[in-house]
Amino acid sequence: MIKNFKWLLLVSLTFIACNNDDDNTVVEEPVSPGSANFTKYVALGDSFAAGYSDGALFKKGQEGSYVNILSQQFAEAGGGEFKTPFTSDNIGGLLLGGTQIATARLYFNGSGPVTVSGTPTTEVSTVLSGPFNNLGVPGAKSYHLVAPGYGNVAGVASGAANPYFARFASASGTTVLADALVQAPTFFSLWIGGNDVLGYATSGGSGVNQTGNLDPSTYTSSDITDPNVFASVYSGIVTNLTANGAKGVVANLPYVSTLPYFTTVPYNPVPLSAGVAAQLNAGYAAYNGGLLYAAANGLISSEEATKRTINFVAGSNAVVIADSYLTNLSGYGIPSYRHATSEDLMVLPSMSFIGTAVGGDPTKVNGVSVPLADKWVLSKDEIAEVKIATDAYNVTIKAVADAKGLAFVDTKAIMAQLSTTGVVSNSFTLKSTYVTGGAFSLDGIHPSPRGYALIANAFTAAINEKYTSTLKKVDLGLYQILYPAILP
Repeated sequence: MIKNFKWLLLVSLTFIACNNDDDNTVVEEPVSPGSANFTKYVALGDSFAAGYSDGALFKKGQEGSYVNILSQQFAEAGGGEFKTPFTSDNIGGLLLGGTQIATARLYFNGSGPVTVSGTPTTEVSTVLSGPFNNLGVPGAKSYHLVAPGYGNVAGVASGAANPYFARFASASGTTVLADALVQAPTFFSLWIGGNDVLGYATSGGSGVNQTGNLDPSTYTSSDITDPNVFASVYSGIVTNLTANGAKGVVANLPYVSTLPYFTTVPYNPVPLSAGVAAQLNAGYAAYNGGLLYAAANGLISSEEATKRTINFVAGSNAVVIADSYLTNLSGYGIPSYRHATSEDLMVLPSMSFIGTAVGGDPTKVNGVSVPLADKWVLSKDEIAEVKIATDAYNVTIKAVADAKGLAFVDTKAIMAQLSTTGVVSNSFTLKSTYVTGGAFSLDGIHPSPRGYALIANAFTAAINEKYTSTLKKVDLGLYQILYPAILP
């Protein structure tokens, strides 16, 4: 009756880069640090700083992280050695005591993303000897940077510690910030806070908005961090980093709605004939009748009844979702269902779930006759919660940057441009379009190699503007769009 929508979009493998003469003529000038001192550079952050890409951390991705690119530019202006805690292979994934605990990276096989073959060899319990300049930790939230024991191998299995940090933490009880400060940095970069809302967003709002709860020890990975907690932690980190005169660069946070993870799957991917639509409507007749009863008895408004009514038509249809923000009528046997709208965002994994049959039963189709669970959708109300928190974090970041005289990168604006008109650089137009846009990797959240180069150039521009340095930008054409299945 309904086709299985494992892939809702056809993706072209034709990547066309238009090379033309524009305003990219480079005038060579001596590289100078200006008023900055790049002798000892440390980078703090999350998966973006680490070089995470295609759903995994692997050596080639780490080499192409924006902070690694920056360190290479700093080297021309007096910067010293920049040490990264490299993984053991280009497969990606992690082992803990020989058991795989993180998946390998993705590659594009011509029709969709698939996992590369091979077994990961990066063992978490094999602790590397530092110190390391790149302190980017995938999965880290703001408060994790100051959490003792976040790199304790013994706590990884229970979730009390981060497996990526456990690989290179200087001691079991140290913090990311402490491992930065002990190196006495003369310059730092800090881009943190994305994960303070991202876990909530990627889980379809399944977590808790912890605004008002000032105890992050009670949070889960899927929760939204209280803005006051973020402000306290963030200002404390920067105060410590600048205490001995170090200069640095910080970046604000984009809206999750600009990431292909949330923009690739349409809200209305269900094509139906008039006959099938009629059959489905018959199946929802009792539900719609219950809404009329609820409205007639003052349990919900007529407007909400209309909003919740399920009605399929011939042509393209919106999926049916469960929405916990609707009035709870479960006591009357009426579930909280409605059609999705353009104001809702389907998470990327829903691409392979919408249209599948439950237990092989063709009458029970996910997203159609069977409403999508909350985890598959970031609803309009959940988007609003994420936006409010992100805006609050960004106010803090800009205020701290201004107070401490730091370079500031507006990644929020960059990501917004990538999701609309695109960003033109080195004769390439980068967009956030999944697979073909060039800016993002196959996980839909983290940048592609060229996307990381674009971010590095944005950081370089901000540093040059603030400290009158003359660091060079990199040529985006030297960085590929996607990694192949096999890497050396």
